[in-house]
Amino acid sequence: MTESWANDERTRVRRLPELASYERQVIDDILDATTLCHVGVVRDGAPLVLPTLFVRRGDTLLLHGSVSSLLLRTAGQAEELCVSVTLLDGLIVARSTFNSSMAYRSVVVFGPGRVVEDPLEAAEALDDLVEGILPGRAREVRRSSESELRRTRVVEVVMAGASAKISDGPPEDEPDDVRGSAWAGTVPLHTTYATPIPAPDGAVGRGEIPVPPSVERLITPS
Repeated sequence: MTESWANDERTRVRRLPELASYERQVIDDILDATTLCHVGVVRDGAPLVLPTLFVRRGDTLLLHGSVSSLLLRTAGQAEELCVSVTLLDGLIVARSTFNSSMAYRSVVVFGPGRVVEDPLEAAEALDDLVEGILPGRAREVRRSSESELRRTRVVEVVMAGASAKISDGPPEDEPDDVRGSAWAGTVPLHTTYATPIPAPDGAVGRGEIPVPPSVERLITPS
């Protein structure tokens, strides 16, 4: 357990604390299981929360986008950001609407943001992002040009505090409801990649280039 995170008022789970975890491995496993997060900042005194792709690199989260992105401009100067991820694993269908819920794994991360200014460091971070989202893809395509790198902003978020919350089944029904006639149980949800659709143009469109290994691994995971 990361004791400082467990005792941090920002990260301490108050609602259903028995579902909380401050174990670093649990937190990292959830973060590494997805590439979609929501980033929360305060801009001109008002909250701003937007979805974006991310990759964890050690004790930091990497975000990227256009240099004109309002979210990234704000995040790169923020003393503290809030980044959250949620994996929906299914529905918990109870014998009452009140006790019905979701099966999920979630993480909330707090920490400062920093724009990666050094061009070499930014290029390396972008490679890490690509490899984290689609492993092996960086070796299959051309590298970003200097012009493209100048138009891209990379923001690093230091994980200064974090907590996880995990909910799973079975449903917890009231004794009177258990004796009733309503069905109860869990309905798992699995997200998978489907058959790739080739681009319609160039050699790919003519069927001359096969699906690359990076994409094959998505549809035929080990």
